[in-house]
Amino acid sequence: MSATGDEVIGVEGADRAETSRSARRDAELNRLAVLASGGDRAAMEELLGHIRPMVVHYCRARIGHGQLGAQSAEDVAQDTLLAVSGALVRWRPEKRVMAFVHGIAGNKVVDAYRAAGRDHSVPTDVVPDAPDVEHGPEQAALRRSLVAELRELLDELPENHREILVLRVALGMSAVETAHIVGSTPGAVRVAQHRALTKLREFAAQRTT
Repeated sequence: MSATGDEVIGVEGADRAETSRSARRDAELNRLAVLASGGDRAAMEELLGHIRPMVVHYCRARIGHGQLGAQSAEDVAQDTLLAVSGALVRWRPEKRVMAFVHGIAGNKVVDAYRAAGRDHSVPTDVVPDAPDVEHGPEQAALRRSLVAELRELLDELPENHREILVLRVALGMSAVETAHIVGSTPGAVRVAQHRALTKLREFAAQRTT
């Protein structure tokens, strides 16, 4: 079923509003990054404070809440923030800060997977701080199995499709925000997301046959 004229106008209007909000955020992050790259420590702290939640969420979406080898998602996020603070001297204002940060975070996640692949002696699950009173061992094992299976399915997707799904579905970013980060357009992001979800359904169906 094709979209009506009113639906198209509504989407375009929402995109314009989101673009405006995203532009204001990017402008503020760029302002802080310019100051931080020039040695302003207060600006650096403020910049890292703004991007820290997004980096942590991204790493959790790619790694999960357990351990990947010797590192957790929070460890990888901290490594990313340290790398960002050291690499800002190479950043240029014509590139969006979050695209710059996303590139570093993606590399840190890849490094963590490579390191985990070299060390098979480290357990992959963390010991909980307290017993799970809402779910028993069987439910917890099922959740871990489903998460692991989903991550394996994601790994079968092309890198750009996987990143868009993580940003859109796991992090809840808008098509406009995702487009800014991956260097695309909102329309192209929506198309890629649809194709990626279709592929995931196909992969899942193949595993059950």
